[in-house]
Amino acid sequence: MKQGLRYTIIFLFLFILVLATYLVYLLVDYKRLPDKQELAIVNQKTSLTSPKQTYQVTSFNIGYAAYPADYTFFMDGGKYSRAYSQENVLDNLSGIANTLETLHSDAFLLQEVDTWAHRSYKINEVAYLSDALPTYHYTFGQNYDSSYLFYPITRPIGRSQSGLFTLSLFPLEKSTRFSLPIETNFNKYFDLDRAFTVTQTTFDHHPITLINVHLSAFTKDTSVLDAQIKKLAALMTSEYEAGRSVIVGGDFNHDLLGNSPAIFETSDTIQTWTQPFPENLLPDHFSIAKTGLVEAKIPSVRENGVPYDQKTSFVSLIDGFLVSDNIEVQQVVVSDLEFANSDHNPVTLKFTFKSE
Repeated sequence: MKQGLRYTIIFLFLFILVLATYLVYLLVDYKRLPDKQELAIVNQKTSLTSPKQTYQVTSFNIGYAAYPADYTFFMDGGKYSRAYSQENVLDNLSGIANTLETLHSDAFLLQEVDTWAHRSYKINEVAYLSDALPTYHYTFGQNYDSSYLFYPITRPIGRSQSGLFTLSLFPLEKSTRFSLPIETNFNKYFDLDRAFTVTQTTFDHHPITLINVHLSAFTKDTSVLDAQIKKLAALMTSEYEAGRSVIVGGDFNHDLLGNSPAIFETSDTIQTWTQPFPENLLPDHFSIAKTGLVEAKIPSVRENGVPYDQKTSFVSLIDGFLVSDNIEVQQVVVSDLEFANSDHNPVTLKFTFKSE
């Protein structure tokens, strides 16, 4: 009896010691990347020479190439934390690259692109996709460099370096990463850092700014979400007042249609990532690009707690674009890939520039 009690005390002591050590590690290792960080640009030797009249930009959260249609994620009540295997990540990357090649957009704004992460088997996805799209100029802004997250216990998600990948057929001129406000309580150690990148280029003779963004998904503090949008809005206004057209594309983790449950005939229970986008926070001269989305009824994201089922899965539209009023939106199209390689579908903005 005494020996059993002794073993129990030793076990509890060791458990507390390990837990305390891990918490100290989180405290010491935690860091945020600096705000307003200039990013490296890779401009290829090739560039477009034939002027266009209609352009298109595609936004695609690739889900670090770990989400085939039957994949479920533990933070949404599913089973897995990491991709099935390294081979599966490569298969998904191949499918994603093929999709991008087929779309042949003038620019791509990609989110959740890993450069080194346990969850995606340490594959450099920026290198893979830039090799697959050799005619595109590009820049990468790291969204986060998370500490080793030891959950779920049976197969920890581990450490992740991931970010925002912007590619363009037109040479890039400047790119800057801006940090977004996040929670400052203990949740910051388990949530992901957030950022957006501001990239300046010229489509033919039209100066344009491409903003690539991924807002918070799981925070319940709406003041944090509003603060993120307000900071983003300030940069949008600054670029617009500099005489540039502005396109903001990405994963907004807000319902961009405002009534997606009615449109897609799914549950109307509001998740942290499906609140209607607060259009009242948009600055003057900007709007959400919605042309064609309601009629097509194609979602951009699926729930991750269960495998995707076209008839029963909860879906929404949280990916898309905010555009300045010197952009003439022709159509916004969601590619219906049935979430083959990501838990998101790509969204493409087709537009022209308004006459000056």
